[in-house]
Amino acid sequence: MMIIPDSSASNFAWTKSTYSGNQGDCVEVAYGAVPAALPVRDSKMPAGPALVFGDTHWGVFVDALKRGDV
Repeated sequence: MMIIPDSSASNFAWTKSTYSGNQGDCVEVAYGAVPAALPVRDSKMPAGPALVFGDTHWGVFVDALKRGDV
């Protein structure tokens, strides 16, 4: 995983999950912005940094969320 500073990630096309509510506690992803990886950021901090997960690591993270391990 790596971190992209706020200024570098601001021009990505960010998408919020359709499962997200309107409380502002959501994550956003930028599909296709980084080859073989997925940038993720906090929707409450759109000008903040993004975490970048490799394809495999993102899948492992999502599976852990589904199981309730995280």
